Amino acid sequence: MNDGPTNDLKNQRKERMRFVSAEQVAQLAGVSRSAVSRTFTPGASVAPATRERVLKAAEELGYHVNDLARGVLANQSRLVGIVATRPEVGFRAHLAAALSKALIQRGSIPILINTGQTEEEMLAAQKMLIGHRAEATIILSGSPPANFFELAHRNGQPLVVIGRSEPDADHVRAGNSEASRKAANAFFEKGRRKLAVATSFSATSSIAERETAFKTAAEALGASVAIGRGKDSDYDSGIAAAKQLFASPTDYPDAVYCANDQIAFGLMDYVRTTLGLSVPDDVAVIGFDDVPEAAWLSYRLTTFRQDPIVMAQRAVELVEKRLANPDLPPAYERVIPEFVVRDSFVP
Repeated sequence: MNDGPTNDLKNQRKERMRFVSAEQVAQLAGVSRSAVSRTFTPGASVAPATRERVLKAAEELGYHVNDLARGVLANQSRLVGIVATRPEVGFRAHLAAALSKALIQRGSIPILINTGQTEEEMLAAQKMLIGHRAEATIILSGSPPANFFELAHRNGQPLVVIGRSEPDADHVRAGNSEASRKAANAFFEKGRRKLAVATSFSATSSIAERETAFKTAAEALGASVAIGRGKDSDYDSGIAAAKQLFASPTDYPDAVYCANDQIAFGLMDYVRTTLGLSVPDDVAVIGFDDVPEAAWLSYRLTTFRQDPIVMAQRAVELVEKRLANPDLPPAYERVIPEFVVRDSFVP
């Protein structure tokens, strides 16, 4: 069988993917290959005239340093892994975007890995990052197994987890308990006594903390608290939770604390569209996250704001501290959310 055309096509692709080399720059500039290398090595000694010729030739040819090769030689790259389950959903999407921007500003190369929550999927993501000599991993979601952290420590790779607690990693967490207690007190002070929490069965540790803190604070004040759950922490779960909480027409809650804004949107749409109730007159609603949709005229959701830019900056700072001093004890950063008042509940 004649595979000549196929080979020709492969050769054409190789030609198109042939990056400009340092040797080509050296030839055009009329300098040695080592002079090119020194020019692009911070702190290396090179004559000003030589540097100028090299930079001019590099610009003319479109040359860029092979950072991947340098990373291999140094046994470390500037890659930083961002590991997340469903990174396109809700607050996580804005946090991933903020992390990418913060890492690029630092001079790092972010790699977003959309992974599942099983041990096998999490370990596959980690092995990929270690195989590419990523200098750190930032975990946004999922439940990494113990050997995930063990493998990272063996390879000297810093780990930062956001929104959860792990014994062998640095942490950035929102002030979930503080915000949730504030929500319970705000409802109670406004005269709301039949309270509820809309949450999910697949709750992260942060969402579980919000539920527990709110329920404990509300019951301590003397209010009743019902719980409604959906499958995931998303819009559909808000509808599912609302169906449970408002199943009895004679026993509706008069205020609902939602574990995140996505759940709040689903719940609000259900109670207004399906049940014909008014928010906040019949049912007051508070969310958590303050994603951009919370300010939309359709929702005007009162919520607690997690600032993705602040949380991303804190995570990157932890990476830098860990790289500078690997022997530091695990660090813990807690960011207290801002209470943003809109129309769904006015204290």
